[in-house]
Amino acid sequence: MSHQLLGVIAGLIFGVITAGLMLRMWFPDKRAALSAAFVERFAIGVVIGCAQLAWPGWIVGLSFGLLLSIPSAIITKACAPILVMGSLGGLIIGGLIHGWT
Repeated sequence: MSHQLLGVIAGLIFGVITAGLMLRMWFPDKRAALSAAFVERFAIGVVIGCAQLAWPGWIVGLSFGLLLSIPSAIITKACAPILVMGSLGGLIIGGLIHGWT
């Protein structure tokens, strides 16, 4: 499978997991919050799958996971959970797609 397709699949899985974890939480506009979280995590997977850098895959994933999570963390002021989840998810996706070394 191509790296791009793996990124799409990983992004879909990461988005579903994140939205699933948020289902029990209360939000003024729950549909918008779940949709935004899904799209952000999906984008992390797609970007990591499309990236072609000479770095180890886990560093690519960690970097993009962190960078793409920062805007949501700033807006919601829930920095720790958003940044940790984005970084860990990106690290795992990057390692699985591009390798750990």
